[in-house]
Amino acid sequence: MERGVAPADTVNKDTEPKDPYPIPRKIMAEPDYIDDDNPELIRPQKLINPVKSSRNHQDLHRELLMNQKRGLAPQNKPELQKVMEKRKRDQVIKQQKEEEAQKKKSDLEIELLKRQQKLEQLELEQQKMQEEQENAPEFVKVKGNLRRTVQEATEAPDS
Repeated sequence: MERGVAPADTVNKDTEPKDPYPIPRKIMAEPDYIDDDNPELIRPQKLINPVKSSRNHQDLHRELLMNQKRGLAPQNKPELQKVMEKRKRDQVIKQQKEEEAQKKKSDLEIELLKRQQKLEQLELEQQKMQEEQENAPEFVKVKGNLRRTVQEATEAPDS
């Protein structure tokens, strides 16, 4: 080689910047058993995943792939939306149970409700009568008092 001309290797190395931290090409050393054909050694095998090998998982995976191809991907709802929907369902179920309980009232409850309604109607009628008497003119009130006294007087001698 001549002194003025540098070999090709040195030119490439000089033109490229040197990395202060070179990355090793192979991080792990290759195991010894790969090169040896020793029949006494047990070769490692990949373990079978029982979940992936199950029939249910395969069916589910196949269905998900088909749905994805069709564009029917499963809905990914936010957690808050899921909670709100669950609350709404629970509320509807609770309301339905209450309605069923009201429909299945016993005979005693039905009879008590009828009596309560009759008492309320009587009270309303009494209130109306009292309002009419209070709003009536005074001569009507006096006339009513006279009638009562006359009736009492006629009944007293009879007894």
